[in-house]
Parts: sequence; C-alpha cells; structure tokens
Amino acid sequence: MRAALSQIAVRPDETVAERRARVAGLVREQHTADLVVLPELWTVGAFAFDAFRAHAEPLDGPTAQAMGAAAADARVWLHAGSIIEDGPDGTLFNTSLVFAPDGRLRRTYRKIHRFGFDRGEATLLGRGEETVTLTLGEGGPAELTAGLATCYDLRFPEQFRLLVDAGAGMFVVPAGWPAARRAHWSLLARARAVESQAYVLACGTAGAHAGVEQAGHSVVVDPWGEVLAEAGAGEETLVVDLDPALVAKTRAEFPALRDRVLGVPTPR
Repeated sequence: MRAALSQIAVRPDETVAERRARVAGLVREQHTADLVVLPELWTVGAFAFDAFRAHAEPLDGPTAQAMGAAAADARVWLHAGSIIEDGPDGTLFNTSLVFAPDGRLRRTYRKIHRFGFDRGEATLLGRGEETVTLTLGEGGPAELTAGLATCYDLRFPEQFRLLVDAGAGMFVVPAGWPAARRAHWSLLARARAVESQAYVLACGTAGAHAGVEQAGHSVVVDPWGEVLAEAGAGEETLVVDLDPALVAKTRAEFPALRDRVLGVPTPR
C-alpha cells in the first residue's frame, strides 16, 4: 500500500477557495498512491477560531465536492483532513472526510477530544461521540483497517485501544499541531504505534494558523515504532510504501496485546 501525506501550508495570501483548488491539484498528482492524507482544518486553519463559523460547511459542501472529485480523478482513497462542519442543528464540529476512489464520501469522523481547555475549539465545537474505522483494500493483499483520529486525540491512548479492538492496524491522524510542542507530536506518534503495534500516519500542517506557528514534521511510523519517513517544517509530500502484513507479523512475533489486563479494580 502506497501512502502519500501532503503537509499543506495555510498561506495568509491565499483565499480558502484558492487553497481548496490548489490542494485538489496536489491530490490529483498522487495518482500512483493508494491512500492520500491531508491535514486537519487546512481550509481555514486549526487556530483560526474567529473564522470557524464563517467557513463552516455541510458534509456536501464545497470542500467535500472538490475533494471527492479529486479522489475520483486520481483513483485514490483520500483522507481529506477535516473541515468545520456546520451540523444539522447549527452545532459546529471538527469533522474528517474520507473518500473512496470513486469519489464517494465513505466515512466521516467528528473529533472526540477538542483542544483548548476552557477556550477555543473546546468551547466552540461539539464533541464527537463515536470512534470510526475503515477497511482499505478489502479482500486484497493490501487490506488494512484504518482507525481515524485527529490531532489532540493523539494524547489519549484509550481511544486508540478502542480502535485496535475494532480491528485497526493503522491510525490516520491529521493535525494542526503547534511548533511549540513538536517534540510531543513526534513522541506520541511513535508511542501510539509501539503500544498498538500499528502503523501511524500523522499528517500536520506547515506555516502558521492565525499566528500560531505549525510544527510540520508529518511522520509515518511502523508497528515496531520505526520512523519510515518524516517531513521538515515546510510544505511537502511524503510518499511511503507500507506492508500491511507487517502488522500481523509484528503482533505474532511480539504478542504483547494478548497480555492486556482489562477490568483492573480501582485502587481503594
């Protein structure tokens, strides 16, 4: 399975419509990939809180239409990062969109862990309620089930354990991670891979979001925790070949997951 992670820069001199068209072109260039991954909130910027309402869109809005068409033209699975979703009752969500090679929207995932504590995303957006998986290459030699997570979710291993229990052998994590905590980004991506014996495809953004410098450094980690590819700070695309069989092989050779102890009583 060939994966392409496009680390997009949110440029202040570029309108959302211009960026949407530019990114659609970048997706079409990856027609030799099986899976293309984009970052979190690349249309508006993960820290552009004041612009969330103005740029919110429905699930069939302009970003979904452009990304579905690009996925169909390139014949790729496309994790199109996330948008600010204008929910049916007016609640906003940070929602990831995944398109099949025929351009159809196959999965959505509303971010469960909202960053900001008592401000920003945590107060402006609704919380997702469900974990989400999707099987790519079903029935073929490259079959691999992906678990979906977004940015701040990376800090919460419980979510990834649930995804493993649902069959995930790969985690796809779009993000708008700040440069101030880049060391955490790299460490947590490797930790989630090692503890779950799964691939981690963590795709960040370049540039700045509303003045917040972005970490960049998108990374692909294998089930042993080895970094297969890592980007720099600027806009670039990582292209990596993954071996889906390595997940089962790793879990068989070092069967740590079977030693999990569940339901340990709370200390008194």
